[in-house]
Amino acid sequence: MFSSVTAVNRSIVRCSRCSRLRTHCRRVAREKKPEFRDWEYWGKPVPGFGDPDARLLVVGLAPAAHGANRTGRMFTGDSSGNWLFEALYRHGFASQPRSASRDDGLTLTDCYIVAAARCAPPGNKPSRLELDRCRPYLVAEQRLLRRVRVVVTLGRIAHEGFLKAAGWWERLTPRARPAFAHGAVSTLPNGCIVIASYHPSRQNTNTGKLTRTMWNAVFRRAKAALEHRG
Repeated sequence: MFSSVTAVNRSIVRCSRCSRLRTHCRRVAREKKPEFRDWEYWGKPVPGFGDPDARLLVVGLAPAAHGANRTGRMFTGDSSGNWLFEALYRHGFASQPRSASRDDGLTLTDCYIVAAARCAPPGNKPSRLELDRCRPYLVAEQRLLRRVRVVVTLGRIAHEGFLKAAGWWERLTPRARPAFAHGAVSTLPNGCIVIASYHPSRQNTNTGKLTRTMWNAVFRRAKAALEHRG
């Protein structure tokens, strides 16, 4: 049983539960991407980060191979992160709209960022077993982040991962579970609000499946929900 978010993060960084993922992350860190050849890649499981008193929880899928697997901080150093931090900055949750490295000074206020999987998976597709092995960290984070009132889930895997980690997947009937659809807003029995969104991956943003207008509406809704609760 973890006693603090810091303890969870230390355990995540040391985790070796999934050999396929650890092998992949180390290989990526060794081979690197040409444009990042001068970087010393993180190459380890990536912990969550943010404000431990946060009322907003953002749940992503997994670290990107040349993003968080390189920088060591969730959503830092890739295009998805550019979308996320710009929106968080716009709505008062982040101190700056861009994040390039884990020591660039960015801080989050009233927001904490986690993911369904903590290692960069091949093809951005963690297996069901790998997600199951990683879930205890998300379970612990939700128990320790006691002030969370609004959860933004980025993609179906993150959405279902959050519901499973929070226990609602088992407690609610399939019909009663918050459905995944972009912009869908649901209220759980404990009063927590869940806002679903497409993930800001290039596959979604470059094709127009997710537009800036759609994206910013998600965080505008999250901000309004928190302001309404006071």
